[in-house]
Amino acid sequence: MNALALRLAARHALLTGAGGGIGLAVAAGYLEQGASCTVADLAPEAGPAVLELMARYPAQLQYVRADVTDAASVQQLLASAQRRFGPVDILFNNAAVFDMAPLLASSVEMYQRLFDVNVKGMFLVMQQVLQSMVDAGRSGTIINLASQAGRRGEALVAHYCASKAAVISYTQSAALAMAPHGIRVNAIAPGVVDTPMWRHVDALFARYEGLQPGEKKRAVGLAVPLGRMGTPADVAGAAVFLASDESAYITAQTLNVDGGSVMS
Repeated sequence: MNALALRLAARHALLTGAGGGIGLAVAAGYLEQGASCTVADLAPEAGPAVLELMARYPAQLQYVRADVTDAASVQQLLASAQRRFGPVDILFNNAAVFDMAPLLASSVEMYQRLFDVNVKGMFLVMQQVLQSMVDAGRSGTIINLASQAGRRGEALVAHYCASKAAVISYTQSAALAMAPHGIRVNAIAPGVVDTPMWRHVDALFARYEGLQPGEKKRAVGLAVPLGRMGTPADVAGAAVFLASDESAYITAQTLNVDGGSVMS
């Protein structure tokens, strides 16, 4: 690709929850557009998919183990990112977990885990990256991963829906706070995306709705107006756009990438 056409050349992107799935697909999209990437996940070492991408971009990609729910771990992640590639210009704030249960059977432990990762972890990473941008007097862009679940409630998915609604709200507040610094904050709300996590989601729906394995996954794909589940690459395209100068006048927004499932 012509270097003049690269939309993210000379930029450093930090991506959490990027050991696979959506996070790794976004990292691949950023690398293709010229960015250097620090990808983080909970695993102590980079997995095969990350290593494969690293072999293609050895000078542009590093993996760092991090726990987004721990402020000290986030601080170490940011320090490692800056040592290798300099100041962070782009944050793709993706780390999240999913669980579900009937409302009256839902435990405090489930609530705590979902909010620790999906809300507290999202906020800790966003806050530290934003502080680094403000301290350096640099503009930048933050992209938080929300979900169509944050746009509406679901009977079996109360805690997850509430956690993703919080991501949307934090995105709006952070965007207003950071606008005077020239820092944009947006979110992406994917619909149903065909990732390895959907095996877990499908199994939970099969348990609570009395379905056969695979039945929920097929049904949700057919229910999408465009007729299929999304792919990580679908989200990556939106993430590249929101990280690039093409979206320079967009902030405080949550972009639905869901095949038409939610209209807002």
